[in-house]
Amino acid sequence: MNGNITITDCGDSALTARAVGLDAEDAWRLVHALADALDTVRLPGVHDVVPTYDALLVEFDCTGTDHDTVRRIVAHEAARLGPDPAPAVPPRRFVVPVVYGGDHGPDLPEVARQLDLTESEVVALHSGSDLTVRCLGAPAGAPMTDGPLFPKPVPRLASPRTHVDPGTVAVAGRQAVICPMPSPGGWPLLGRTPVRVLDLHSDPITAYRPGDTFRFVPITPDEWDDHAGTSLAACHG
Repeated sequence: MNGNITITDCGDSALTARAVGLDAEDAWRLVHALADALDTVRLPGVHDVVPTYDALLVEFDCTGTDHDTVRRIVAHEAARLGPDPAPAVPPRRFVVPVVYGGDHGPDLPEVARQLDLTESEVVALHSGSDLTVRCLGAPAGAPMTDGPLFPKPVPRLASPRTHVDPGTVAVAGRQAVICPMPSPGGWPLLGRTPVRVLDLHSDPITAYRPGDTFRFVPITPDEWDDHAGTSLAACHG
């Protein structure tokens, strides 16, 4: 057994494995290593493994397997990993061009006001360090990353938008994200990247995975066409 993992049933066709007794970074590392291990095992009947910050959800077909069987495999893999596993795949770094403010980032002025910063200072903080992808969220595997080193959390919008353009760069709380496809959204918008975040003809459709990092680089609106249509997969280095 791995004393840093607890496993509980979650409805009739899923269970949750949660990291306990670890700091946030170690908990995140453990649940993502466990998710990679379970993906490698390919247990019959399991159709999805979804890791987040300190837990993962294992979804299965209850007509083909059961909680006890899945729990045994999860417990076995957790014990094999131990409390401090190494990442299964070396992380990659993506350099992402962004046009900040204006029509591409209409909430930049308000975020600057909320943080008692200038717009240039907000951009400098957002683009000033590598941000780690912690998990993939909705819609379509949106990269949920650490937030920039802002002095305090950024509130969500009081009234969410019904449409956010793909490639839009947003922040909320202590997190940041790139919107991969058109969708509603309640996060303040700082800018937008001209590169394609998703590649629907690839498997997987996202070039990034948890553990990779993004470095945002400010560009001018005149430079948009220089990057338009480039796949994010081509932006690593």
